[in-house]
Order: sequence, then C-alpha cells, then structure tokens
Amino acid sequence: MMAHYPVLRITIFPDGREWITGRSVPQDLTQRQNNGVCCSLTTPEISRCLAIHKTGNYLSAWLAKANAHNLGAEEAILVDAAGNWLETSTGNLWGWHDGSWWTPPTSVGILPGVVRSQLIRWLQGENLSCREEPWTVKLIEGFEAIAYSNSVVEIVPIHTVILPTGQLEYDPNHWCFQQLRRFFLAF
Repeated sequence: MMAHYPVLRITIFPDGREWITGRSVPQDLTQRQNNGVCCSLTTPEISRCLAIHKTGNYLSAWLAKANAHNLGAEEAILVDAAGNWLETSTGNLWGWHDGSWWTPPTSVGILPGVVRSQLIRWLQGENLSCREEPWTVKLIEGFEAIAYSNSVVEIVPIHTVILPTGQLEYDPNHWCFQQLRRFFLAF
C-alpha cells in the first residue's frame, strides 16, 4: 500500500483484527500551510459521537466538512451547545493569545489527538506556554492567530472563520507559527 498512498491508517480492533487503509495528502497542502484556510462554524447538533474514543465514525465530521464546502470554506469548526469551539472536522485547534498557545481540553469532548498531546509535551519541554482552556467567545475574540493540527497536515493556519453573523479574521503569517513548525522539523 505504501507504493500508492503516502499515509496509512491502521485500526486495531478489540478482538485483535487489523484494518489498514491508505490516504493521500491534500494536493494543496503546502499552499494551506503557507497561506491558511477558511473555516466555517457548525451547529451544535453536528458534534463528534463518543469523542473520548476514536470510533471510526466520522459521519458528523464529514457532514460538517460538507457544509463548510457549501459555504466556500475548506474546513469546519465543531462547537458545543454553548457555542464554544471544540476542534475542526479533521484536527485539533490551536490559538495564540497573550504570549501563550491555547487548545481546548479533552474534557470538553474533543478527540485527544496524537499530535496534540505530543505538541503540548514539546511546548512544555521548550518552556513555551500552553494552556488547555475551553474556547469561549471571549477567548476566541482575543486570539491573534489560530490553526489546526493533525498527523497528516501538521499545522495549518486559519485565516477566516465564517460565523452565522459575519466572520472573524486571523493572521495566517503570524510569527507564532514558527514555534509550532519547529516541532515538526524535529522529525
């Protein structure tokens, strides 16, 4: 499979069976990493089922991303009933504010993310501030820059978020992203 797909997803079931699937890297990944993407907010009804378990049920994430594409966005941001931002349809959220990185805590119902946990540990090891806090409207409005991460795309800045009432804009070229990119250069 490696000859045809640069990314392999390996699922191991409780009974010991394995399922290996191949995935392609987005063709415009470098452009997304350099210029950022547009996201749209979902409605609270579209949330990840059993987020503490990586079940393989990606229906809600798929629906969220399909809705985002209908609005002209590349990615969707999942929200809870209070309007707090949780994660994107394909990754974990990162925000830069007040000299610190912020990411929602797993306790709010997000997938823990392999890269997310490694990045938190790396930031702490580099003596860089990283806070796990719910992404309330007040916190979101204070961010200078935001991005999402996963093991395939690494870190992708978000330049615009489409809201039901307008949009928020962030700096996809903010200097803070160089900190996170250093983590990925180590591999």
